[in-house]
Amino acid sequence: MSTDKEDLANDDDFQSTDDDVEPQAEPAKTNLSKRRTIDNMLEERRLQKQLADFDYDL
Repeated sequence: MSTDKEDLANDDDFQSTDDDVEPQAEPAKTNLSKRRTIDNMLEERRLQKQLADFDYDL
């Protein structure tokens, strides 16, 4: 193990591949949208069941 400070050279040929990577926010938005759609469908189903069970006789 060396005790001398070693110069670290930056690799000038390195190119970032961040352009190829899609942001991670998109799946979160998609998942949230899907979850809201499912919640809305379940709510509608619950309300329809309540209407079907409702006694309309006054």
